[in-house]
Amino acid sequence: MGLRSGTPLRLSAAMIALITGTNLAAAQDPGIDTANKTVTVGAFTPITGPVPFYAILTHAADAFYRNLNENGGIDGWTVNYVTKDDGYEPARSVAVTRQMVDDDGIFALSAAVGTATNVAVIPYAKEAGLPMISPIGGASQFFAEPNIFPLLPDYGWSAASNVDYAVNDLGLQKVALLWENDELGRSAKRGFDAVMADLKLEPAASVSFDVKTTNFAPQIRRIANSGAEAVILFGSNANLAAALKAADLQGVETTWFAPFFAADPSTYRLAGDLLDGVYFSSWLMPVAADDPNVAAYRESIAEHYPDDPVGVFGLNGWSNAALFAAGFKALLDSGNELTRENLVAAMDTLSDAAVGGARGVSFKPGDHRGTRQEGIIQAKDADFVLVKDFRPYPAVVFDAPAD
Repeated sequence: MGLRSGTPLRLSAAMIALITGTNLAAAQDPGIDTANKTVTVGAFTPITGPVPFYAILTHAADAFYRNLNENGGIDGWTVNYVTKDDGYEPARSVAVTRQMVDDDGIFALSAAVGTATNVAVIPYAKEAGLPMISPIGGASQFFAEPNIFPLLPDYGWSAASNVDYAVNDLGLQKVALLWENDELGRSAKRGFDAVMADLKLEPAASVSFDVKTTNFAPQIRRIANSGAEAVILFGSNANLAAALKAADLQGVETTWFAPFFAADPSTYRLAGDLLDGVYFSSWLMPVAADDPNVAAYRESIAEHYPDDPVGVFGLNGWSNAALFAAGFKALLDSGNELTRENLVAAMDTLSDAAVGGARGVSFKPGDHRGTRQEGIIQAKDADFVLVKDFRPYPAVVFDAPAD
């Protein structure tokens, strides 16, 4: 069968090698422009949909790459960062990832946003041989795949850190979980249940909600009826703010906990002073730290996205982008061909690395738990203060095999 007139002819790398006589072993994977020393990576992000403020993560990742390129790149290589809106819909995440692979020729995903959305992309990424570097989410599946390198912890570890602090540092015994009914919340629930069982405590309550929930009155009534002394919420900034408002309206007084990404100025704008006193487990250094990497984040956001708040949310996006840069630098240093397969091998050599606002990041074949410790910070007078220094995750969850 011949081609219709005007139909573009697309040749695989193998076909090109046969036609031109090029050594296939020397061919580069898509996304690598050796002549111009440019590598193209991509991310999906919810510019529209229920959590549009998650775009702050992508702005910060973009600011990282802009700052990197302005300061010599990665050994002279610049990064072309392609982003596409997925509306926080997993099916669209898969579709736009295919588009970035087919049309934009991305070398890898970098700092793609969302737990459920990244989980949805895993089968396609495995099929395409596409590395998923620093998916911004927390799911057990991320730690079980050789092509995925998560900087964020499994949310189960973070939930366990919150429980550990509530029980062992604050002396609270009746602990409830309020969890988003998708992979983000289910991961948190697995860790919560495991550490509560290890502590020989029964959950005061375990209440789910949809990510689009704005009225938490029913959930708060169940929390109140349970007599919970502490509530650990795993959901978005908007979910936390709405839950705090519902608790305030019902006169429910309890100690609140949330994941690191909610410890952000944007949450104060949503919740006001109701956020004061809330605790957060965090794998990131404080945003006000003097560390040069964290200072570079603050300065770059002020330059490139001056309307975005400087906070943990943004530092998260910045740090996740930094992980690809660390891995690509390791690939260049290896002297191996610039292929996706060799990028995966290079990522597996990172050990005790400083990555953006994270420290002690390590990967090796079969162990992709990049972040290995968290501290506890607290919201106080429109600021976030470290109240418990970094310590390893509870062994009952961290040492358990990924499911």
